[in-house]
Amino acid sequence: MRDDDSSASPSGGGEIQTNPDAGLPDPGAAATLDDLVVLLRALKIWAGNPSFDVITQRINAGWTAAGRPAAELARRGTVVDCFKTGRRRVNADLIAAVAQALHPDAGYVAQWRQALRVVSGESRAAAQVRAQDRLPDDLAEFTGRAAQLARLRDAPPVVAVEGMAGVGKTRLAIHAGHLLGPFDQVLFADLRGFHPAQPPADPAAVLESFLELLGVPAQRMPHDLDGRAAHYADLLAGRRTLVVLDNAVDEQQVRPLLAGTRTIVTSRRRLDLPGARRIALDVFSHAEAAAFLGQAVAGVPVGADPGALGRVADRCGRLPLALGLVAGHIRTTAGWTVADHADRLDERHRDRRLDTGVSLALDLSYQHLPADRRRLLRLLALHPGHDVDAYAAAALAGSDLDAARGHLDDLATDHLLQRTETGRYVFHDLVRAFTAERTRDEDAPRARQAAVTRLFDHYLATAAAAMDVLHPAEKHRRPAVDPVSTPAPDLTDPDDAVAWLNRERVTLIAVAAQRSPAHTVRLSRTLFRYLNGGHNADALILHGHARAVAQQTGDLTAEAQVLTQLGTAYTRLGRYDESADHLRQALELFRRGDNRSAEAPTLTNLGQLEVRLGHYEAAAGYFAEARDRHREAGDVVGEVRGLAGLGLVQVMLGRPDRAVEHHTEGLALARKAGSRMLECELLSSLGDAERRVGDFEPAGLHLRESLAIGRQLGNRTTEGFTLDCIGILETDRGNTAAAVELHEQALVIFRETGDREGDASAYNGLGDAANADGRPAEAISAYGMALGTAVEIGDRYEEARAHTGLGRACAALGRPGEADRHFGTAIEIYTALHSPEADRVRGFARR
Repeated sequence: MRDDDSSASPSGGGEIQTNPDAGLPDPGAAATLDDLVVLLRALKIWAGNPSFDVITQRINAGWTAAGRPAAELARRGTVVDCFKTGRRRVNADLIAAVAQALHPDAGYVAQWRQALRVVSGESRAAAQVRAQDRLPDDLAEFTGRAAQLARLRDAPPVVAVEGMAGVGKTRLAIHAGHLLGPFDQVLFADLRGFHPAQPPADPAAVLESFLELLGVPAQRMPHDLDGRAAHYADLLAGRRTLVVLDNAVDEQQVRPLLAGTRTIVTSRRRLDLPGARRIALDVFSHAEAAAFLGQAVAGVPVGADPGALGRVADRCGRLPLALGLVAGHIRTTAGWTVADHADRLDERHRDRRLDTGVSLALDLSYQHLPADRRRLLRLLALHPGHDVDAYAAAALAGSDLDAARGHLDDLATDHLLQRTETGRYVFHDLVRAFTAERTRDEDAPRARQAAVTRLFDHYLATAAAAMDVLHPAEKHRRPAVDPVSTPAPDLTDPDDAVAWLNRERVTLIAVAAQRSPAHTVRLSRTLFRYLNGGHNADALILHGHARAVAQQTGDLTAEAQVLTQLGTAYTRLGRYDESADHLRQALELFRRGDNRSAEAPTLTNLGQLEVRLGHYEAAAGYFAEARDRHREAGDVVGEVRGLAGLGLVQVMLGRPDRAVEHHTEGLALARKAGSRMLECELLSSLGDAERRVGDFEPAGLHLRESLAIGRQLGNRTTEGFTLDCIGILETDRGNTAAAVELHEQALVIFRETGDREGDASAYNGLGDAANADGRPAEAISAYGMALGTAVEIGDRYEEARAHTGLGRACAALGRPGEADRHFGTAIEIYTALHSPEADRVRGFARR
């Protein structure tokens, strides 16, 4: 069994040194946003302590030179805010600009950008990309833009559509794409260059998403940006393809995504792309704007003024986004003519002095809403994630589900929200910024905090309900979570529970990133088993936030539990030094509090780490101690994990018959405790041990049963391990074609979860299958992959296994010298591990 135990990051913020005499502040020393602010203050002092006015002027001079419109230039107040601690979210682009204004060195500014990504969790968030292999639906009322469409039709392969926010760049790109088709292949991605709450998409992640849509399996996915870009270009060569890259932040984000095919890029900024035609998109002409409105409000009488449509269009600045908002308002106001609306817009402009079309349109649409719908719109801006569903909206508003759904649908009809294909809702970034300002002005701090608390309570309670369905036997190990009064989805079916966790995982991490003392640590402990099932990179982020909260509150037990969880994730990722550091820190904190039973899960995880490092006697000691501690505390789940660990040690020491005894005992206890997850893991481990004994029939039955349970529970880690074990079993049975397919399925999962040991094991399995099938050259390739990974992560067992396979393949190819060297290395490693496998390799070497 390859699973880990925990009742539980990168380290939380420590003391930041800011003495300017010590040299230029190092942003890489920051572990929290507050740390970065402290360093930014130190940089300001280092730079001679210029005034905020001077800093603002320098920023805007650079942005203006780069072509940024006046509406997006920095204000002194927002620059001042960059130097304030206690903030949950920052404008990374502005902070990087402040750093550049204080020290205009490109390399140094790049360090600030990287530090911002790390401390705010943006590295992982930037990898969240939702590409699609078709264009979004065209806009039925698309109007005008004839000149731009003509330039797009006869353009070179790459076109950059540039213009201010809300001017219709995306709609033009989509409409043009529909007109230019049909294509053999369409790829569309929102690069999130200007999203107010999410970081720009990482081009490597965009390429990964595109390659998946093009049919590249995970085990064939290049790891680096250049490799992905090259493979992407190769796949598109000769195809009639359209690629739409929406909302690009800069050239660096776009260039790796250009593959010589028809590509339309949209951005608010000027983009200098090789060989591209730039199309600057301005607001509608007067005639286009009036025509758009006429089509959008067809059926509404014009009234006494035949020029009313033009007056409305001009008052909206002829901006497409503003026109769409106002059109929605006009359609839903009974008894008014277009002329009445034109008169009212004139009045509001005079009274409120709103000087931009989008401000006027947003304010008009907002004020027209019923009070409860306005309140919900404001509160939605407090949501930390990218999109929301009706349950989250109901939690924010404290309303029933039907009311929340009705308001969301109406807000989408009014163009204040956008409805996604999955039935969720997102803001246009300008609308989100507008509503965020409204909630600060109109909702008291206590009311905002109450809404956020209801939202976070909803996510914590629903996550707990999902985990109780999936892992009921471990409920006592998770924190108690009170039920909430707001609506929650029915997750009594395990499939629904897994689907909800998968769907909301990114949002749950965003909630944890707010570092609420009442929620973050409990989310960490609640979601441990789910994240441990294959979401290891996400686990590092979430548990890292939890550790920071535990340190801030001085809760040593909570910190020790979180350190254990972090150590587990690092073990999965093959980062064994970091794993050992976190697990030993956890053990020290537990022992400082003299909490023998609480430290037992940490002992189990130390045992798992020692197994991977090949220290089997040390591992057995940890597992036995953990088993005894759990038994003393009456924790059957923990006791079973200790037994399973002892069985694993017996396997590695070449005693599979004794492993069968441990796993059989553990399986009976797991079933008695009602733990489906433990039953799944023990079945897998038992099947592997039975295969090693030679009992192929029961081995196959137990492994297949484990696979079915693991898939039902959504545990990708156990699913991958079990597929790998069945693959080895099929090779032993002589079914090498089936074995190859199983190992490749396992590789897909290991790549997705980042399990490096699994990666090495599956490649070794592919090598074994190829050797058994008489294909030694292919075997060498697979063993080489396994060897590289095993050496990199320090997995001595898989390293020896790879050398053994390489020796056999070289011998089959008539290369005895190379074979002897590989056999000798394998024997040396197995002997150091006290593994009887050394004798088996000696047998190969003598043939």
